Amino acid sequence: MAEQLAGLADDRALLGRTSTAERVADILRSRVAEGYFPPGTRLSEDSIGGALGVSRNTLREAFRLLTHERLLVHELNRGVFVRVLTVDDVEDIYRTRALVECAVVRGLGEPPYALDRLAGAVAEGERAVREGDWKTLGTANIHFHRELVALAGSERTDELMRSVFAELRLAFHVVDDPRRLHEPYLARNQQILQALVAGEKDRAEELLAVYLGDSLERVVEVYRRRVGEEGAGAG
Repeated sequence: MAEQLAGLADDRALLGRTSTAERVADILRSRVAEGYFPPGTRLSEDSIGGALGVSRNTLREAFRLLTHERLLVHELNRGVFVRVLTVDDVEDIYRTRALVECAVVRGLGEPPYALDRLAGAVAEGERAVREGDWKTLGTANIHFHRELVALAGSERTDELMRSVFAELRLAFHVVDDPRRLHEPYLARNQQILQALVAGEKDRAEELLAVYLGDSLERVVEVYRRRVGEEGAGAG
């Protein structure tokens, strides 16, 4: 916990004098997504509030916002915890991903498309593989899908999927072999990118739909083994 709080103290400078619950929520969302606070972790108001230098009321509002996003759960007389997902949660996350991501690709206009940031996410994944950094590869894969969604040019869609991808990271944190989970999808990211570079959005959508179906199957397989179908008492 000391190391986790030290990281939050480093983020304190981001708040400045105009700190708000939304900014605190942004910081905590990122920290949860990056695995600093794994699923099931109890979040201490005193420790986190002190590390960030914010009032209890501000922190509680940030907790409320993240609870609404399904990243945290409040347990009566126990406190606030990072949520542990159930298998149903994982399936719903992927259902949402398929609906949104495939629709974004389907709705693209005429090529060429602005793919620099998408290509950058692929390059990030390639660097992670060369370095054997499988956690970073998982992050790069999520960045790829975030940039794919951004091709829609919709702030509302970006905001919706930001929470969905943060929830997805909660599922990834229970995986005991991140290389096996993430490595096969780098080549698939490359294929989707190549299809879009060629202006073949129908092909890209087809690849994406198969990708998401296979990823769901693999994550659920791991989840049933590690957490159990009932989510080990998740809220």
